[in-house]
Amino acid sequence: MGPWSRVRVAKCQMLVTCFFVLLLGLSVATMVTLTYFGAHFAVIRQASLEKNPYQAVHRWALSVGSSLVGLLTLGAVLSAAATMREAQGLMAGGFLCFALAFCAQVQVAFWRLHSPTQVEDAMLDTYDLVYEQAVKGTSHIRWQELVAIQDTFLCCGKRSPFSRLGNTEAELCRGEEAAREDCLQGIWSFLRTHQQVTFSLTTIGLALTVYALLLNSFLWFAIRSGCSLDRKGKYTLAPRSPGQRSRWAQRAPC
Repeated sequence: MGPWSRVRVAKCQMLVTCFFVLLLGLSVATMVTLTYFGAHFAVIRQASLEKNPYQAVHRWALSVGSSLVGLLTLGAVLSAAATMREAQGLMAGGFLCFALAFCAQVQVAFWRLHSPTQVEDAMLDTYDLVYEQAVKGTSHIRWQELVAIQDTFLCCGKRSPFSRLGNTEAELCRGEEAAREDCLQGIWSFLRTHQQVTFSLTTIGLALTVYALLLNSFLWFAIRSGCSLDRKGKYTLAPRSPGQRSRWAQRAPC
């Protein structure tokens, strides 16, 4: 396969990769939207505690997710435009966006490996605080928040052996609510599914961004050296000799 054919194949692969990166960005945007507006996360975030352990983690995840969506989308658009127009500057801009997106995803992957239960612990700690204050009767607002959490997660109370308030389960969960699972298990199960989806998107994102970076680098050097899909070589106007017409001299293909 000649150099011109390799450039053509790389351009087709770049366009296909940009399409899948846009789909990835749409998936990440959906996850960010569900994390912010989803009832399960909102009911925990809106707990009016003096110090809500989940709010700091929620803000960090939201900012990283939003930044990643912007970088992936911008990188895909710039790279696709650079591929079609053979623009060296746009290709460099796409490379920079993909490089920053790769760094953000590495940060997320490292955070998950270093602190795999940080989100779960923050949400469970928030529920514990609301539960204890509601059962102790220190605030009517806490009781309303506890009922809202239990109705959202379809759970009731907590049956942890470490709970000091385990004797109040009979009063808290009555009728049909007594058949529900405890909220510690319900919250943990919901977050486990959410984390699995996040891990899958991060893995796919790392693979796509690495491949896009390689294609960006190859096409940038190809454009810089004068190789292109539509032009096999560069043409220059040869000096006209006396009594001769102007002629074009074709340079050898790159």
